[in-house]
This record gives sequence, C-alpha cells and structure tokens, in this order.
Amino acid sequence: MIRFKKIIFITGTLLAAVVLLNSFTLLRSYFGITPSDIVLKIPKGFPAPVYNFSNNKLSPEVFALGRKLFYDPLLARDNITSCASCHQNFAAFSHIDHALSHGINGKIGTRNVPALQNLIWKDAFMWDGSVNNLEEQPVNPITNPVEMGETMENVLTKLNGSEQYRVLFTKAYNDTLINAQRMMKALTQFVGLMITADSKYDHYIAGTEQFTPAEKSGLVLFRSKCANCHREPLFTDNSYRDNGIGADISLNDPGREKITGLAEDMYKFKVPGLRNIEATFPYMHDGRYKRLSEVIDHYCSPEKYSSTADKSLFKIGRLNDHEKKDLISFLLTLTDKNFLSDKRFAYPTD
Repeated sequence: MIRFKKIIFITGTLLAAVVLLNSFTLLRSYFGITPSDIVLKIPKGFPAPVYNFSNNKLSPEVFALGRKLFYDPLLARDNITSCASCHQNFAAFSHIDHALSHGINGKIGTRNVPALQNLIWKDAFMWDGSVNNLEEQPVNPITNPVEMGETMENVLTKLNGSEQYRVLFTKAYNDTLINAQRMMKALTQFVGLMITADSKYDHYIAGTEQFTPAEKSGLVLFRSKCANCHREPLFTDNSYRDNGIGADISLNDPGREKITGLAEDMYKFKVPGLRNIEATFPYMHDGRYKRLSEVIDHYCSPEKYSSTADKSLFKIGRLNDHEKKDLISFLLTLTDKNFLSDKRFAYPTD
C-alpha cells in the first residue's frame, strides 16, 4: 500500500513537472518572434508608407532586440524609466490617464504622451515635428533631461557592458558591435510594425461588418465636420494646426513655432491620428481633456475658440446632443482590440 502511494506521488510529481514545462514552453512561444510576425503588411486602402524598411531589413532577431530595448530602463539615467513607462501597450502606447509625460526623478514634461501607432506613415514626429526621421526619433526622449535624461554615450557604455546585450546584438547582426545606428534600427523595427488597421471601422469599410444606425450617422458627421484634418484611413493629414483651445500659460509651449521660428506657427501642433482614441485619453497636446465628450464640446463651441484658431475649425459648427453621441459612437469603432493586445508588442519574458 505504501509502495503504491509512493508510485502515485512520483507519477503526480512527474505529471506536474511536465505541465509546468509545457506551460513554460507555451509562454516562451507566446512571446517568441517568428519570421511571419515581422512581415510588413500594408493594409488595404492605406497609402505607401514614408518609411519602408528598405535600409533596415526586418528580422525576428532585430525586432526582438528592439522590443528588449523598448522595455529596458537601462536606457535612462535612473535605470528605472523605460520607453514603455510612458508608452503603454494597452493604451495604444500612449500614457493613459496622465495629462503630461512623467520622466526621471518624478519630473513632469510639458506635453501629453502621443500614441505610437502607424508611425511609418508619418513624415515627422513629436507634437511640433522636431524629428523627421523615424530612426532618429528615440534619441529625443532618451536624451531629454525631463524624460530619460541619459546620453547616447552612456547608453552605449551600459549596453556594451551587458553580456545579455552582447548576445542579443550578435543574434541580430552576426557580430558583437553595439553602436547607436544598430540600436536605433532595432527600436525602429519594433515601433515601426505597430500597425493598427483591424477595427470595426476597417471591417465596415471592407464590407465584413455592419455599423449601427448611430455609428453610421456618426461616420457621416465625421466626414462632413472632422475629415478636413483627420483624413481617412490614417485619420490625420500630418499637418500642424492651432485647434483653438488656447495656450496653457503655465506650460508656455509655443508649439511648432519653436522649430520653424515662424510667427504663423505659434500654438500649432501636429494633428494626431484618431485610431484607438478610446484608449488614448487624456486628449490634446497638453492632455487637458479626459473625456471624448469634452473634446467634442470644444470643437462644437466656436465662440470659445482662441483668436488664433485654425479657420477650418469653423466648418464644424454646432451639434446637438444626439449628433454628439452619434459622433462618439463612430469614434469608438476605431478601437482595434487585436492591436491593443498584440503579443508581439508585449513585455518580453524570454
């Protein structure tokens, strides 16, 4: 009897070990990157991308390196703050519920964290368009004294001192050279493949799903009132506009004017894409609005526009409460749940 119980115990232990091993294997495969995961697929109806990876050949190893870098606080001076600290995957890689960016040592920035999605179709980055190359964009937050506060020289010293990164760079590039160019290309592969085009709106356009009457009415309203700036299918025209909210004097942010030096660019900011807008609150470049209803109310109140507001805003006019609800119903169809939970962009555990 004792021997029989011992056999059951050993068998049960072995079974548990097998289950645990299989779970670990499944977990690794869940987070692992395969060649099929990094194929560049241009969604139907999208224009040709500005950045096409022609000089940055996509590979699972380089993508995985970029993912590791994106989530690693080693890139910051405090070794606590990472790119992902502000760019959260469940929020379309924006910073949910924070009006302004949060950086090292509790420092607060002057602008809302923009979502990272469909970046290869952008011709410039940051709210003021201060960076015009996707491969160079990460340098800005890494070296910004309020955000990550590091120097590229120190980052490279830390990477070269890491056995793990020497292995990862070797897998990615077939030798141990770790430099800024390779680091930026890896990060670009990771963020560049953050493509969202699988929302209810996309299914409606493809004819595979139907809109409710409210959503359909909202689309009609959107196309007549909002599409001048938020052009389909990317829901931005990549321009810079003064959206009439007026300057927050506590931030003293001149917007695009800081880059161009042109008086007419004062208080202009890049028109953001609206995909996944349900998940990217708060809104506006300074994060002053927490709810979509507040955004809609602003644009439907021309008497409250600042004196420098873009003239195209006056085309919107007033909407009644029913129309506002329909417009929001449409905007919610831009949520791409598969993108927000895409395993390729999740925190790497392998």
